[in-house]
Amino acid sequence: MGFARTCSVALVGVEGVVVEVQADLEPGVAAFTLVGLPDKSLVESRDRVRAAVVNSGGEWPQRKLTVGLSPASVPKGGSGFDLAVACAVLGAAERVDPREIADLMMIGELGLDGRVRPVRGVLPAVLAASEAGYRQVVVPEQTAAEAALVPGVSVLGVRSLRQLIAVLTDEPEPEEEEPQELGRPDPMLAGLTVPGAGMGTGVAAVPGAGAGRPDLAEVAGQRAARTALEVAAAGGHHLFLNGPPGAGKTMLAERLPGLLPPLTQQEALEVTAVHSVAGVLPPGQPLVETPPYCAPHHSATMAALVGGGNGLPRPGAVSLAHRGVLFLDEAPEFSGKALDALRQPLESGHVVVARSAGMMRMPARFLLMLAANPCPCGRHGLMGDVCECSPATVRRYQARLSGPLLDRVDLRVRVEAVSRTELTGARAGAESSASVAVRVKEARERSAARLHGTPWRLNSEVPGHELRTRWQPSPGALREAERDMERGLLTARGLDRVLRVAWTVADLAGHDRPMAPDIAQALQLRTGISRGVPVPVGEC
Repeated sequence: MGFARTCSVALVGVEGVVVEVQADLEPGVAAFTLVGLPDKSLVESRDRVRAAVVNSGGEWPQRKLTVGLSPASVPKGGSGFDLAVACAVLGAAERVDPREIADLMMIGELGLDGRVRPVRGVLPAVLAASEAGYRQVVVPEQTAAEAALVPGVSVLGVRSLRQLIAVLTDEPEPEEEEPQELGRPDPMLAGLTVPGAGMGTGVAAVPGAGAGRPDLAEVAGQRAARTALEVAAAGGHHLFLNGPPGAGKTMLAERLPGLLPPLTQQEALEVTAVHSVAGVLPPGQPLVETPPYCAPHHSATMAALVGGGNGLPRPGAVSLAHRGVLFLDEAPEFSGKALDALRQPLESGHVVVARSAGMMRMPARFLLMLAANPCPCGRHGLMGDVCECSPATVRRYQARLSGPLLDRVDLRVRVEAVSRTELTGARAGAESSASVAVRVKEARERSAARLHGTPWRLNSEVPGHELRTRWQPSPGALREAERDMERGLLTARGLDRVLRVAWTVADLAGHDRPMAPDIAQALQLRTGISRGVPVPVGEC
């Protein structure tokens, strides 16, 4: 009788659960039983592991074999357990020393020829292993750079089961097949990316500095919208742009991530973990260092936006946009249920999806940007009375964005059609994204210094009670906002959001606390009603 154990990780959303893989050999009719709530792909590992061991020069034990995955109450799926199952079996058969593998964390899929294939979700799996106290992990060679992002963990990247056996038994490492030639696709990388995942969700990383990076200087006119973009980036405020087609709403949205500062190390790990699990992490890019940009099509379902799918839920667009920008173009065309599902993550910064197979909590702290036309034809309100929509049609179209959702959006700006002069005239004085990003960074530093020692990082995260009691504006500055609340133009939540925006405007202007012009500017950005105040930042 032989027994051996090693460890692997089961992913539940973007969180990992350490799983002990145990192998037990007993006299009896040769059989292979796998227990511990495995899914279909994991049950099939019995055939993959057997073929991989035999083709790696090992001898398959002809006895009764039971492999248990503990804790048995946690659902387990995927092919990432193959490597751990194979080593546990070899340990039970005394092909390798069971003591050598007892404290190893193993993640990887096995091919029938014994090659180790990469799997998705290596980073969150290694993070879970590190938090559980494991200091040595074995992963596929293609994902070793991703696993090495976790500090304090020794990473061994292997190409084949044969190579791993040689390392564990102190034997000479066999000669392995060289990687694919340059310019030829590597079939082993197919395990890292879900086909079409990036296109289906509209996920993209902000391009690095260079000629291909979208620049705010390319946007013609739109002074008010550019100011709103800067305020949104500085304070993390959600933004709604309403205007006719061709005015530049999508161009502005594509340039918003370029105004955000680079991700911190902790934020980069969070974003990379989500993208790794979702299969949208580009091969060769182990760490996402810039804010992501996610722009799903308006036909996206509620599950595509907030997460879901068959079995255990998978990350949706709100999680893929974590620490970045979620842009919903043609927002009224989205399903009403899908849009209202955004209300909970907008408030909490995370989304909890419950399914019959389990419950998953995923990070979802994103900057939401909505864009909409004023009516189905897009010409409502333009000079010349060219709109063909009836008043009832316009009302129904605009009502597709519910009041509770819009109440959670801090900035609402009307985007006017670009004039011929603005479009064809010289724009040498237009500010670039780099210039605006400098002011955004300085404003964030001011707010970070003020919020030091609190659980909040941005003005948009501070509860209204704290703003009204702990960080109060100048005396009398709220008089106009209080009048709007009495007239029904602002809700209690709306007043809190005006205060948050006012603090951001004050940070951009270098004020110690919001004054009356800062409050007026915040009200103008919130309600869309002109308050007779100039643009407070930059020369947009």
